Amino acid sequence: MSLPVVAIVGRPNVGKSRLFNRLAGIKKAVVDDQSGVTRDRLYQEVELLEERRAMLIDTGGIEPDNDTDLLKAMRRQSLIAIEEADVILFTTDGKSGLTPADSDVADLLRRTSKPVLLVVNKIDGPQQEDEAAEFYQLGVTPMFTVSAAHGRGIWELLEGIIAVLPPPTAAELEPRTEAEEIFDIDEEALAEGELDEEVEEDAKDMARERGPMRIAIVGRPNIGKSTLTNKILGEDRHLVHDSPGTTMDPVDSMLRVGDKEYLLVDTAGVRRKSKIDTQLERFVSLRSIRMIERCHIVLLVVDSTEGITEQDARIADLVVQRGRGLVILFNKWDKVKDMEDVDAAAMEGQIEHRLPHAEFAPYLFISAKTGKGCHRILPMVEKVYESFDRRISTANFNRFLERAVLAHSPPQNQNHPVRLYYGAQARVRPPTFVLFSNAPDNVAVAYKRYLQNRLREAFDFEGTPIRMRFKERRKLGVAKHE
Repeated sequence: MSLPVVAIVGRPNVGKSRLFNRLAGIKKAVVDDQSGVTRDRLYQEVELLEERRAMLIDTGGIEPDNDTDLLKAMRRQSLIAIEEADVILFTTDGKSGLTPADSDVADLLRRTSKPVLLVVNKIDGPQQEDEAAEFYQLGVTPMFTVSAAHGRGIWELLEGIIAVLPPPTAAELEPRTEAEEIFDIDEEALAEGELDEEVEEDAKDMARERGPMRIAIVGRPNIGKSTLTNKILGEDRHLVHDSPGTTMDPVDSMLRVGDKEYLLVDTAGVRRKSKIDTQLERFVSLRSIRMIERCHIVLLVVDSTEGITEQDARIADLVVQRGRGLVILFNKWDKVKDMEDVDAAAMEGQIEHRLPHAEFAPYLFISAKTGKGCHRILPMVEKVYESFDRRISTANFNRFLERAVLAHSPPQNQNHPVRLYYGAQARVRPPTFVLFSNAPDNVAVAYKRYLQNRLREAFDFEGTPIRMRFKERRKLGVAKHE
């Protein structure tokens, strides 16, 4: 299950983005006095109180008089966020007072059965509390008066959110995978070769978690995702139609093959208007990200008759960023036999030039309609999953590191040598390594790629991203700072 979702909604220019930044603890959303600065939905995983975590969404304003295409798109994005949300923060402007637009938004939110918290923003001090009283007319309770700009009332709002959140999900209980939490390694134990047991215990729960392997099927609209899912399942369980957009929501299907279980997730396509490069937000939506995050392996379905598009490349990049295993499926291969300049070599070249960030991903040529090549998908997924879950002992990793550095030492930085001393694998899913250096910030990006490629070749990490973090080595025997 995914993290609970908290959506910030309201009319334009009431301070939703400032509230988003305040709750997220970072300045991710653009803030400006001009109305309508936020047009796309922004998302950020946040730490709340009582060790609760949530996915926070910032939205463009809901404007009742949405005559322009832009305003209609902003309203549509907000409605999608409301649909996805477990808790809604209805944000208003205490300085400008109650407006008819606020009443219209309140009427809209009354139609949902989800918890709605009324947030009256821009109440900078106790003397302004009386100005918020008129918002009780909206009939939305509870009400919180805050100043997103100055942080006033945020603690009380967080307590209010915690009170109405659903029970913790499995995703909340999973260990975090951020660098500051997974790389707290005892260097003396590492140097003495005693790290394996400690690190493996840290990763054991995630590496041995129960439940079926989760496989997401993603791609642009009308490229055969539902047909492929039906072919793998061996039955027509998913609606298939020639018009794009037939699948509107992710659909889970259980599959048992022998003694193994798989959870297949068929997803809505990356819906778009005429120009997909201006509509990336239609994929980078919370629904797609949540689906990718809850799965282990992603099957990226590409239309062979069109080749790898810019949108396909962006989807692949998102999968890599989220650290999931990846298999590329060139579908509709039965239709390319009469097409000039379309063959396996051409597709391989497209991967090299258009998916340089995902060259590690294996690929298959299939036809979901005829079934050609589909029998090879699950064996390929199993192989990628093994790589995704592979652990290398500290001794083997450091022998690899020694050989790699001897073959090609790190480039100097401004005539200062950069040295790598030792390292270890900190996590699996995806394989994640920490390396200690005298100058971690000076390790060149190209050299990091070199190490990743050598590591992939040495230990057969096919189909999975490899994460590397570099830390400065402390002097052995020196205690860590509190």
